[in-house]
Amino acid sequence: MRLKDKVVIITGASSGIGKACAEEFAKRGAHVVLAARQYVKLCEITQEIHEKYKVKTLAVQVDVSQEEDCKSLIQQTLSAFGQIDVLVNNAGISMRALFKDLDLEVLRQVMDINFWGTVYCTKYAIEEILKQEGSIVGVSSIAGFKGLPGRTGYSASKFAMNGFLESLRNENLKNNLHVMLACPGFTASNIRNVALNSEAKPQGETSMVEEKMMTADEVAKRIVDGVEKRKRKLIMTGQGKLTVWMQKFFPAWLDILVYNHFKKEKDPLIS
Repeated sequence: MRLKDKVVIITGASSGIGKACAEEFAKRGAHVVLAARQYVKLCEITQEIHEKYKVKTLAVQVDVSQEEDCKSLIQQTLSAFGQIDVLVNNAGISMRALFKDLDLEVLRQVMDINFWGTVYCTKYAIEEILKQEGSIVGVSSIAGFKGLPGRTGYSASKFAMNGFLESLRNENLKNNLHVMLACPGFTASNIRNVALNSEAKPQGETSMVEEKMMTADEVAKRIVDGVEKRKRKLIMTGQGKLTVWMQKFFPAWLDILVYNHFKKEKDPLIS
């Protein structure tokens, strides 16, 4: 896909991977629609992108857990641009708590944003994307291939996203719809700072060493490359590729390795 003059919607675009994706798409000549809850910040970013890359931009305040917000996002995009070529379902939230200790509201919020947000946006955009033979992207995670301790809700939401998008691809095998799962691995962003604790409140401090992680800019470049090349799946780190491979062939051994890895994080939940 040549991205010049294509129309790209990115959810969760006010920071991290979403913001970096908006810049990378714009750098390659695409017009970008940035969606997030933080409207003032979103407007500032869209203005910066417009001035820097000379493409059309639109900021839309959206809570992807609300179906009507997602429907409005698609309607506003069509009113402004008349088409949709790419939808990047990036909006997401994490959590960190043992299942036995958490309020079930934690799982509801994570599923509403990570899974249902993807479903809602895709539902209202898919007809237009099919017309353009365009792309639907899900920013997933290695947690969607391997359940992680202390992340039951997060892993469940990403497994659900993966299954939904895989099914969608098969349904549209003859329609030339491009569906891509992008799995960055651990990325330096604020997702762990705002991850929900056992009481469904932001934990406030990351439990991992952010400096050693892939940057959002590098993740964005790989995602946009993947859209251009119409890739099916992006597993972006060696650790991620090894995890997916071991889950297929040595799942019990991988359980032990994952357990040992997470018991070394700051203030571990397991010992």
